[in-house]
Amino acid sequence: MSSSAPVARPVAPSGVGDPSGDVLREIPLPPYVTGEDAQFAVRAVVVHAPRRWSGGTICRNDASPHPCRLHRWGRRVLALRGLPPAEIDALIERGDPAAVPSRPRPIA
Repeated sequence: MSSSAPVARPVAPSGVGDPSGDVLREIPLPPYVTGEDAQFAVRAVVVHAPRRWSGGTICRNDASPHPCRLHRWGRRVLALRGLPPAEIDALIERGDPAAVPSRPRPIA
């Protein structure tokens, strides 16, 4: 066998501590959520809303499986801002990417 021949290397299975895991696929959250972050999050959840398709539910914007990364990020940011899931769903239902989310609720 010559030294220039390709060598097949086994691929290690994904597991705990694997840097290519799902954690790195998530969009990082801001250190604290500002009004501007909330506006971007509203836009993300509205533009990347679910759409029923013959193969299941997909992202309306890019046809990836729903919920896509941006939709998940937007929901997490809005939840950090203090919006309950019902209010986030109402924003998506309204379909206005420029809607202003309600004020953050004080944490007791």
